[in-house]
Amino acid sequence: MNNIENGDLRVFVTVVRKGGFSAAATELGMSPAFVSKRIGVLESTLGVRLFDRSTRRVAVTDDGEQVYGRAQRILEQLDDMADALSERHSEPAGRLRICSSFGFGRKVVAPVIAQLAAGYPKLQIRFEVFDRLVDTVAEGFDLDVRIGDDIHPQLVARKLMDNHRILCAAPAYLARHGTPKTLADLAGHQCLAIKERDHPLGTWRLHGRHGEETVRVSGSLSTNHGEIALRWAEEGAGIVLRSRWDARSYLESGALVQVLPEYTQPANVWAVYPQRLAGSGRVRVCVEFLRRHLAQGGTGS
Repeated sequence: MNNIENGDLRVFVTVVRKGGFSAAATELGMSPAFVSKRIGVLESTLGVRLFDRSTRRVAVTDDGEQVYGRAQRILEQLDDMADALSERHSEPAGRLRICSSFGFGRKVVAPVIAQLAAGYPKLQIRFEVFDRLVDTVAEGFDLDVRIGDDIHPQLVARKLMDNHRILCAAPAYLARHGTPKTLADLAGHQCLAIKERDHPLGTWRLHGRHGEETVRVSGSLSTNHGEIALRWAEEGAGIVLRSRWDARSYLESGALVQVLPEYTQPANVWAVYPQRLAGSGRVRVCVEFLRRHLAQGGTGS
């Protein structure tokens, strides 16, 4: 038992979390053959079979489930120890897994993460983007940079910047179909629905003079990617609801104009992380770095 390597435990935990050797190998930057070899070494050391393997899938055995729970705790303790030592020397170190959404993650978060890595070279950062809401605890992420105010109360959330979504359309579309005067008018328009992370498809909750109102919208086009919806809107395909940071360049160029400007949708940007990392120095440094740089960039205006 004393010969177990921490690296093999990390490989094992990643295989379980990703549901297979190939997916784990991609995340770890290893070959599937090397991942399989390390799992074999771990199984030999422990004297148990951790996975039932077939040509189609990999299933965790009962012994594997037991090892998985303990391995997670061991790795968390090691990360916490490294965190405490880095705190003592005022230089954050260790692994940091961060995620965000497709568009915001690529355009806004990724450049800041690169600056973070340059400023704190002892951090080992992995950054991933998704088109769905991520379960930070179950999927092993330390930090989720998330747009939207619906956050589970069991998670710690720090606001990084204010943001809101607005309604936009191309002048050519409005010339053909008319400009909506009321929220109810949207029912008669082509609306470009986006299924992105936890956003409900075809339901827009907007804040106006009379508080929050909900409107059901429809159209011939929908997507899971905000950049695609913006491009469609630019081409005159319909009305889009998008964060102001994302639509800014289109508005400034005149490619899109804001419609129903009295209605907006709160979409603040948050750093969300598990309760167990509430005292983590590396997470705190990352959150403060993100907050400072996002505020300087004025992205949420």
